[in-house]
Amino acid sequence: MISVIVPVYNEEKNLTPINSRLIEILSKLNKEYEIIYIDDCSKDASYGVLRELANSNNRLKIISLSRNFGQTLAVQAGIDNAQGDILVFMDADMQNDPADIPKLLSKIEEGYDVVSGWRRQRKDPFLNKKLPSFIANSLISFLFKTRIHDLGCALKAYKKEVFSNIRLYGEMHRLLPLYAAINGASIAEVEVRHNSRPSGKSHYGWSRLFKVSLDLVTVRFFEGYATKPIYFFGGIGVFFLSLGMLAGIIVIVRKILFQGIWISPLLFTSFLFVLVGMQLILIGLLAEITIRIYYKSANNPTYIIRDKH
Repeated sequence: MISVIVPVYNEEKNLTPINSRLIEILSKLNKEYEIIYIDDCSKDASYGVLRELANSNNRLKIISLSRNFGQTLAVQAGIDNAQGDILVFMDADMQNDPADIPKLLSKIEEGYDVVSGWRRQRKDPFLNKKLPSFIANSLISFLFKTRIHDLGCALKAYKKEVFSNIRLYGEMHRLLPLYAAINGASIAEVEVRHNSRPSGKSHYGWSRLFKVSLDLVTVRFFEGYATKPIYFFGGIGVFFLSLGMLAGIIVIVRKILFQGIWISPLLFTSFLFVLVGMQLILIGLLAEITIRIYYKSANNPTYIIRDKH
């Protein structure tokens, strides 16, 4: 079964055409499907439109959140209520073309766990949409050595089993394929069409680049240090501690051999670096204790088994 998950926020004019297009495409697949719309407490008439659409089609499932929780938690609500073994995510703004869904499903059938859309010919303004996206994707490629060209494309397909070890929070929906890759998921990318937004207002811009940059730090940490935070904090701590000790040795040598002075900016710099280094090492130890308590109390495995024979 295929579950199409569509987060909605102030898209009342786009819902009827996107729903008609989805039903047209999905009906041709000869597979069971459902369409899940998650209304993230829209301020317009989106929820009313969705209710009317659902009344005429029992394949539609409408979820209305009590307040605006953001797209990540809206996506998580869709995952929690999905019955399909393949989940397809897309936006409700008509910029994603449902006609590309069969291409994503075809790649899933080849054995991939995640298939991401690539908007090679984007129909967006350059300055406030294309440029921030290019910078963000370049950062991702540099940090994670990934070949995904367009991680920001909302049109993606996942095997539901990918989410057995992933729980979304914060702004994780932007970098979801990276979290999946950390857990060993195989990822493919296919070119998809991209349309100009027919109505409504875009919710993204330069502010998204700032958020993505912070999210990348989080993902990079979890990729390499989720089970051994002492290596991260301790490594930086040892670096500062070494600098502080080196500065202290220079002060001592300068005083003994060159009749220098004890009280100097270099001495205070030495004390500062040693103090910072010790604090970072202690933070690493506390993080190590916290991680071990987390895995033990929550009974979460520190590894993931793909298959058994």
